[in-house]
Amino acid sequence: MKDFFRLLKREKKYVIGLMSGTSVDGIDAAIVEITGHGLETEVDLIAFETFPFPSGVPQRILALCQPNTGRVDDICEMNFYIGHLFAEAVKHILQKSGMRANDIALIGSHGQTIHHLPKDTSADCNDSRYPSTLQIGEPAVIAHETGIPTIADFRVADMAAGGQGAPLVSYIDYLLFHNSVKTVGLLNIGGIANLTVLPANGTVDSVCAADTGPGNMCIDAVVTEITHGTEHYDDAGKRAAQGTPYQPLIDEWSKHPFFHLPPPKTTGREMFGHTYAMECLADCREHALSDNDCIATLTELTVQTIVGYIERFITGQSLIDTLYVSGGGVHNQTIVRRFGELLSDTSVEPVDNSGISADAKEAIAFAILANETLHGNAGNLPSATGASVRKVLGKFVCP
Repeated sequence: MKDFFRLLKREKKYVIGLMSGTSVDGIDAAIVEITGHGLETEVDLIAFETFPFPSGVPQRILALCQPNTGRVDDICEMNFYIGHLFAEAVKHILQKSGMRANDIALIGSHGQTIHHLPKDTSADCNDSRYPSTLQIGEPAVIAHETGIPTIADFRVADMAAGGQGAPLVSYIDYLLFHNSVKTVGLLNIGGIANLTVLPANGTVDSVCAADTGPGNMCIDAVVTEITHGTEHYDDAGKRAAQGTPYQPLIDEWSKHPFFHLPPPKTTGREMFGHTYAMECLADCREHALSDNDCIATLTELTVQTIVGYIERFITGQSLIDTLYVSGGGVHNQTIVRRFGELLSDTSVEPVDNSGISADAKEAIAFAILANETLHGNAGNLPSATGASVRKVLGKFVCP
């Protein structure tokens, strides 16, 4: 533990944040210069890169996510292999940036979620499962292969305290974006979409955050299916722009109980993954929709469920003045255009306009979370996750 005590003396540090999300498209690595901690936190992005997984690895990860294909021996092996790939991402970004491992104080790794079973808060829930979550990407491997102290496995402390284990970026959103005069929204559209709302001049306890439902996940799955694997996402939303959404199906899909649960709430591939996407595609085929109409309809589902969440749970409390969008969805021009049309009283902007990279935002967040953990600061927000108390997040591993 001497490595961590030594780091506490540094006012300014270089920290690497590592993130792989539900889209399973690669490892995001960010080198961040961090000064201070808590409300005094200041950050400067030094380098960012997304490292695609080697061929076949996304399929192996997705197989682990399904109860009928997630074998315990495969999970055991992949935990260490993904840790190795995360370590390789660190080495590559150090090389590209011209920095050395000795320059880096700390690594913060989210890992790769393969299953997430939060507490079901619906009134009619009779589920007896114990709430749990599992992220792979062994931090001992990352620390050993890089020689850099590593903090990882951030979700579990929140869930141990009765929380949903997500969204964890909400605390970082507050540190970086709280505003004395404007209500600010931070919308990340990854595989799943999540929204943080920071009321004007609000305290950390006033933050509202939750997953809103599917982001890119269903769109990606359907694009992959209808193109027989030649495409894996709707590039810039071009296919959706060429199609016509079929509103009766959107209305039917929008009856899903998750969309009507109040925050805090979280979801994932278990609820809106491949099986759900294929059911939606089958519905589209039943109504004789063209391929692009199917994609347009699923794209509009993402838009309308996000806007519906805002109208149902946020607007009555305070209008969002500025909505910053990040994640892969910020590159989908159809999604961004529709937000502009449906949220006419809100300024919808890429988070890049704030000085924070849209693509790097979540990797930056886990670098900051690692720094907060190093200083003994709680990193979760009960108002966002539903936990009973604030908790210091993550597990420490020395190289």
